[in-house]
Amino acid sequence: MDEKQAHDGLTPAVRAAYLERIGVAEPGPPSVGGLARLQAAHLRTVPFENLSIHLGEPVVLEPAALVAKLVDRRRGGFCYELNGAFASLLRSLGYRVSLLAARVFDGERPGPPFDHLALRVDLAEPWLVDVGFGRFALRPLRLDERAAQADPLGTVALVPYGDHGELDVRLDGVPQYRLDPRPYPLADFGPTCWWQTTSPQSHFTRSTTCSMLAPDGGRTTLSGTRLIRTSPDGTRTEEQLTDAGALAAYREHFGITLDRLPTPPAA
Repeated sequence: MDEKQAHDGLTPAVRAAYLERIGVAEPGPPSVGGLARLQAAHLRTVPFENLSIHLGEPVVLEPAALVAKLVDRRRGGFCYELNGAFASLLRSLGYRVSLLAARVFDGERPGPPFDHLALRVDLAEPWLVDVGFGRFALRPLRLDERAAQADPLGTVALVPYGDHGELDVRLDGVPQYRLDPRPYPLADFGPTCWWQTTSPQSHFTRSTTCSMLAPDGGRTTLSGTRLIRTSPDGTRTEEQLTDAGALAAYREHFGITLDRLPTPPAA
């Protein structure tokens, strides 16, 4: 990123480039409607992907580096990158944003602290915003609402857990992650991010994935050389591609141009 970034946001030129990346005109002053448009646009244009791990690229948890990856290099990322960059965009537009840590569920058990990064955006009321969890909600969610919240991608419930204000976030009744209500600086996610990108026990190091919301509300996913299309009703089709076909699929479906396939380490 050529231009110097402000401590708590982006320069006007970088902000304009980010908005162009997600196909949104200047959204105006902070509002619930503007926030919803930004989140939906991000989900439809920036893929959830872990390709850097398998291309030998470092994952740098610094706002300028995260924004440059999405905007200049036209790439995606996983939760720390996507929500970290989106936080910078929102702050540059005048939103009050906090970084929240979460523990992702594996079945009925939550993972380690800082397993996931989500966003709290404060308007007249607090909102949960997440563009870095793969299949999740299309719209912001009321953080102070305990009744089920309808979303185009499912029904979300925020269920209190324990005595410290934690919330179990459930999509269609299935637990997704346990949210810590305390704000954290981006640097606090660094150790777990490093583990996720290096440990043989991390599912991110075991296989490649690139996934994005499809125009019809389904998802398009490239896992290795398998192209997976999931319709809004859950119908799933798979197509096995050649290496050349996979490289073409990255370009066609995700706007990512690579000169070689990302390759997970041998088992």
